[in-house]
Amino acid sequence: MSLSLQDYRSRVLGCWLGKNIGGTLGAPFEWRRQVNDVSFYTQDLRGEPLPNDDLDIQLLWLVALEERGIGLNAATLADYWCLYVTPHWSEYGTAKVQMRAGLPPPLCGDTGNEFRDSCGAFIRSEIWACIAPGLPKLAAQYALADASLDHGGGEGSFAAVFCAALESAAFAVADLPALLEIGLSYIPEGCGTAGAIRCAMASHAAGRSWQEARDAVLQDFRGGTFFGHLSHTSEADRKKGFHEGKRGWDAPSNLGLLAVALLYGEGDFARTVCVAVNCGEDTDCTAATAGSIFGILHGAAAIPDAWVKPIGRTIKTACLNLGELGYFGNQLPQNVDALTVRTEQVMRQVMLRHAPNLEPVAEFAVAPAVAPVSPESLHAGAFRDELWASSGGPVFTFDFFKIGVDYGHAGVFVRDGQPRPLRVWIRNTYKVQAVLHLTWHLPEGWSAAPARTGTVLSLPGHLCGGRPVELEFVFTPAALNRPLARLILEIVCDSRPTVMLVPVVFRNGNFQPG
Repeated sequence: MSLSLQDYRSRVLGCWLGKNIGGTLGAPFEWRRQVNDVSFYTQDLRGEPLPNDDLDIQLLWLVALEERGIGLNAATLADYWCLYVTPHWSEYGTAKVQMRAGLPPPLCGDTGNEFRDSCGAFIRSEIWACIAPGLPKLAAQYALADASLDHGGGEGSFAAVFCAALESAAFAVADLPALLEIGLSYIPEGCGTAGAIRCAMASHAAGRSWQEARDAVLQDFRGGTFFGHLSHTSEADRKKGFHEGKRGWDAPSNLGLLAVALLYGEGDFARTVCVAVNCGEDTDCTAATAGSIFGILHGAAAIPDAWVKPIGRTIKTACLNLGELGYFGNQLPQNVDALTVRTEQVMRQVMLRHAPNLEPVAEFAVAPAVAPVSPESLHAGAFRDELWASSGGPVFTFDFFKIGVDYGHAGVFVRDGQPRPLRVWIRNTYKVQAVLHLTWHLPEGWSAAPARTGTVLSLPGHLCGGRPVELEFVFTPAALNRPLARLILEIVCDSRPTVMLVPVVFRNGNFQPG
């Protein structure tokens, strides 16, 4: 791959232009289960786009990257979410109240969240791809940290990782079927999102029409209609039985329809975004994502000016607390051009850390390889298992170790006097062995088995096949008199000054069913 800085800028600008256009085009038809007949904007826009949460939460992540640095994690993003994301829509709101009640990601995205399988995370995946062009593994890590806030380990997170990996790879690979395979390599093979995407690919390969491909996706991968309202499903789709489905299970079908739009768009911008809208469902999200992927693949010059002029280049926010983001939001980029410049500034930092062999000069080449990049080299491979190994609870990154807390199927709830299992894993990320001393600090009256203290040997990856140390504990709580119980695992590295503190939280589950 050889990507000049000029080409990179064009692709990022194309990404943000396509995002704004697709979101504006699809907004009037959002969450209608019907076949539409759209060929251009359907409203008088007066030179401005419609507000759209598909783009503006990414503006918040840009600010977080600028303020806190490129090493930010899910916990940092959760703080920004609590401070600046205003709506209580579906997964947004449920996750926010869980964060504010003390649950960290991914627990806040999993617990009590009927919409963990919905669309709120894949729509904000582009920022991670644009700061990590040609580095899909890194983009996938960022996207999962992001998605875990409001989708935990659900289909919504699978969809976000798929999109971020595909979009990052699109800076290096132009072949669309190959890009779809790259994205699929990062998510579990048996998940609904992967199934819906492969369904769309099979319809296209069989020569079916986009309408037939759309129906095939909805036949097997649809969720419920908009809050169960029958009026949001067309009569034609009711006759097909499409008015029924699982509430909140929306990411699989919409990712399938995104694939339909990309495949049947045939490299034409108007056709790509219009097919996305005409398939129905979450039309502002699918069209916005299809538009952004088109922009990354083809650059800003490939987006016809006829689509840009009606909405201009400004950005309109929908769900951010502007009163705290500078002076009524002026800390945010106000247009796609400023957004492109600031995205590049963060990208340069990412590349210096993760691809330091590049030349950070005026004709900066974003690619770490001289020869063309093969699509296979961008596949996840064994990295996929490592990526999803942490989906059962929060992961804490220290200088030389990663430590994960896996709550398992029991979730975060504990009850008076009832034993509660918990798994902890420790991965040595440096090149030398370490003896670690572990001590649990528990609430009064709690007990821990096999013990409250102990010692383990942690080997670096090359000496243990990359396997972490895995420890199983069982806690028995005393009478619970608070909404939240906090535990601390203290880990001290022998003969070094390293001390790591890992917080663990449990929710009072005395009144929970089961």
